[in-house]
Amino acid sequence: MAGSILLQPSFAQFESGGVDKKGTWYVGEGLKQGDFFRYSMCHVDYKECANFELDFWIKGDKQVGSETKWLAEAVVYDGNKIIVGEIELGKIAPEPTGGTPELGVYRGAFKSSIVWLSAFATADGSSGGKGPKAFTATSWGKIGNIGGEQVRPKAIETVTVPGGTWETVLIGWKTGGYSSNVWIVDDFPFPIKARTVTHVSEGIPPPEYQFDLLEYKQNIQKSPFEGIVSSTTLQAELGCQTNFEKSVSVKKPTKNSNYQIHVFYGPKNPTQGCEMQWLISFLSKYDDTEFLNQVQYDLLLVDENLKPLRSLAQDEGRQFIYSPSGQSLLDFIVESKPGTARYAIWVYGLAPEGLVPSQPDDYLIIEVPIYPLQGTVIPPPNQTIKIPEWIKNNAGWWAEGSIDDNSFVQGIQFLIKEGIMKIPPTSQGVGTGENKIPEWIKNNAGWWAEGSIDDSSFVQGLQWLIKEGIMKISS
Repeated sequence: MAGSILLQPSFAQFESGGVDKKGTWYVGEGLKQGDFFRYSMCHVDYKECANFELDFWIKGDKQVGSETKWLAEAVVYDGNKIIVGEIELGKIAPEPTGGTPELGVYRGAFKSSIVWLSAFATADGSSGGKGPKAFTATSWGKIGNIGGEQVRPKAIETVTVPGGTWETVLIGWKTGGYSSNVWIVDDFPFPIKARTVTHVSEGIPPPEYQFDLLEYKQNIQKSPFEGIVSSTTLQAELGCQTNFEKSVSVKKPTKNSNYQIHVFYGPKNPTQGCEMQWLISFLSKYDDTEFLNQVQYDLLLVDENLKPLRSLAQDEGRQFIYSPSGQSLLDFIVESKPGTARYAIWVYGLAPEGLVPSQPDDYLIIEVPIYPLQGTVIPPPNQTIKIPEWIKNNAGWWAEGSIDDNSFVQGIQFLIKEGIMKIPPTSQGVGTGENKIPEWIKNNAGWWAEGSIDDSSFVQGLQWLIKEGIMKISS
């Protein structure tokens, strides 16, 4: 596992590194109060490296026992989920050591990726500490895989990411013959970019972690997350069940008996517009204790003729969902109307990412009863509610700044008043109604216009506007 340090055996690979650049670097170098970071990232331990966005702002110091730590406010955007909370970071090595429980899995990904180099370089060089590492050093240490591959400065490169163009030092190592790379900047606390792979004995290795800096700001004195609400809060206000177990179990062979699939899902009574979670295990048709590897698949919502109505892979901007381990955890907002939803676990085959499987497709249909939210207005059978295209155009123009807040709100007010979009019962707030809208709502509008989030996710933002009295809707 990358990140653990082992003694170098006599047969260990050694490649000389070092670049012609003065100075040293360590994780957390130059970190200060008021810094704001926005990263796009993934880690293999979280949904097989499914992408999410992590934004965090260094609020100040926090005393934890005898130790002074950094306290960071954080927001994670994971598909259609928003998680808001806090993260505690060490001062010697800014690894996350505590904070909001709901951010736990994302803190783990943060620790195992963006601050992974703290296994080699920290601020403390005394009393056996790792200390800053020189750019001219031939090696920064060895990773824990067999052979103890060297982590070393390899080159000076100009790198462009959404967060800007930077002159970086490329830190790299090899594992199983494949290169992993992290790009760092002198006096910048966290790496700018990473592309790393897991250690495998054969075949093409899947990514271990990847990330890109999307934005960096300094001297931010006021929380940039004011007004952002966690999805669980919005779901609870809708009347959704937010604390549930994956208690329903389905275990069947696929249609052509090429695989066995075992699914646990919850809640027991899934509701339109609310969250649902699936744990899917892909098993050998010969032995249901043997997990399959390198599964390329999708979870589809289909009609009676197997025509896809929704693809979870496409929701995440992917061609297919990839499971190296044969087990996947999925969570999504139920878009199906009340009634019976037909979900298809569609297996394209077994192959590394980037290769087309040689096996034919196979699938398993699971029928799930979907329930309406209490108090939700359900349209009559065979009546389709279609949102006019001009509303989405307005949302996109507003997100780009082409039209003002008031013009956007007027379009949404028309949508609701005419009954084109059904908003579950929402208490009207007593705000000024001046249409001054938080930035996160504008982001939602842009994503909705692009099709990156569904109608129900966008409706949750509208409910917040109504509840806060920003948007006034007459009876």
